[in-house]
Amino acid sequence: MQLHPLFIEQIERLMPGESEAMLRALGDTLPSVSVRVNDSRGASVPAGAVTVPWCPAGFYCDERPQFTFDPLWHAGMYYVQDASSMFLHHVVRSLVNTPVRYLDLCAAPGGKTTAALQALPAGSFVVANEIVVSRARVLADNVQRWGNPACAVTCCAPSQLGQLTHTFDVIAADVPCSGEGMFRKDDEAVKQWTPALIEQCAQRQRDIIASVWNALRPGGLLIYSTCTFNDQENERMIEHIAAELGAEPVAVDIDPSWPIHAGIGTDLPCYRFLPHLTRGEGLFMAVLRKHSGEPPRPAKAKRQRTPARTDAPRDIKQWLNNEKDFTITISADTVTALPRAHAQLVEMLESCNLMQAGIVMGNIKGKNCVPSHALALSTALRREAFATAQLDYQQAIAYLRGEAITVDAPRGYVTVTYQGSVLGFVNNLGNRANNLYPKPLRILSTHSPAEPPRLG
Repeated sequence: MQLHPLFIEQIERLMPGESEAMLRALGDTLPSVSVRVNDSRGASVPAGAVTVPWCPAGFYCDERPQFTFDPLWHAGMYYVQDASSMFLHHVVRSLVNTPVRYLDLCAAPGGKTTAALQALPAGSFVVANEIVVSRARVLADNVQRWGNPACAVTCCAPSQLGQLTHTFDVIAADVPCSGEGMFRKDDEAVKQWTPALIEQCAQRQRDIIASVWNALRPGGLLIYSTCTFNDQENERMIEHIAAELGAEPVAVDIDPSWPIHAGIGTDLPCYRFLPHLTRGEGLFMAVLRKHSGEPPRPAKAKRQRTPARTDAPRDIKQWLNNEKDFTITISADTVTALPRAHAQLVEMLESCNLMQAGIVMGNIKGKNCVPSHALALSTALRREAFATAQLDYQQAIAYLRGEAITVDAPRGYVTVTYQGSVLGFVNNLGNRANNLYPKPLRILSTHSPAEPPRLG
């Protein structure tokens, strides 16, 4: 790795006593691999695995397995996430004790969104936003795979969300940055680095936070993070937000044994993850509380031009656990279940290019409803509503490729499972089963491993 001479000078200026170890770690050590299990599905850390200190659901892998060929990954049993980024789990658990409206502002590909869904108190609702359409689709897929119905995905500029006055109790902004913390994983980030890029990113960060600030209620929390090392995008940005927008930095209790570096050049509570100290990539995180001021003035819900249909097939609610917690709507023959407590918020999001919300239950065809893949992966699915067919490893890989399979099950819509985890639906016709696994999610590789990858 050929680092820019000015980047080296920057590190020597910021960390004069640690720069040698820091630069050596960037150049001589490989990135670690870590996984966060989805405990809402009953997943747990494998016996003997080394856990991530600040996230009990996270653990390190000895090497990088071929996750593509693990049916349990496709079933949403875990998310591959850098250990440093899992610190969000600890921050949310430490500071949020009651149900909240939570906005993940720059959310793709979805690691911090799923971490928030896992850490937030029951009854919370997460809005995950991504401005780039292609990345928003990836975000939507990962949210769907995680399975928590208390989430919506939007694709809009921060300024559009900023029009939702005092709507969110927490806003997490993992802002676009110069990416110095990703140097070990991304050669392109090394090549593109310049001091001018830092200034460009810092200005963009100031604009992003300012444009969405109105959406945070007085007394609400901003969780600010980057994956870079310089202080201009980190400590100086926290000082700017506090002074210009009106906020108080908030301390997070951490275990003294955790190898987390304090902020540089400031007494404000900031948390740095550095590769010579932490088994993970570069990360900066800080929390600010918006000053209390005028009473919250929630934005008004946008009126729907056409009232949502409610004439869903009679038995469709029986597909859900806790069916009374959901409102069923129909739009263009697509049936959706929204968490009843947050239906008004979802309606407000129509002005923010809403891509998905709650659970897409299925599509009406005649008098029937074809169940969707989102329903199959949802933690709200009532498993007893459908017959089940268990697949072995090779059958599961064939299903995930979209190949035809046969199942030992009654005719009709059947959930197919691997090691007890739902992969999706088939329509069993008796002599064969129509594979309903979505084409965009299918495994394209023709490689056929003999056995699943080993984690831990």
